[in-house]
Amino acid sequence: MAPIDFNGIDTAVHGPVRLGVLTALQMDGALDFTTLKKRLDVADGALGLHLRNLEETGYVACKKAFVGRRPKSTYKITAVGRSALRHYLSSMQKLIDAIEARDAGTN
Repeated sequence: MAPIDFNGIDTAVHGPVRLGVLTALQMDGALDFTTLKKRLDVADGALGLHLRNLEETGYVACKKAFVGRRPKSTYKITAVGRSALRHYLSSMQKLIDAIEARDAGTN
């Protein structure tokens, strides 16, 4: 069996919260901070750190506005983020396929 290259795994996508953010934005389109927080069931501070990381890598873009007197941050996955998510999922699928092939060979 060929070695599996884990060095190519994008760590900016790999974390559960970051993967959840990118997946939610890919599937549902732009979402605000509160919606992401509820969907992923994470604390404000934790989500904020992950969103900042994703912004710094260029995987998400943030639009800030005021609704009434309250600030509202809305996030959208970028083309670079979509590409990174697809590449990550492809890498995970290759890993799944390798494990399934190995399991099928041992039966």
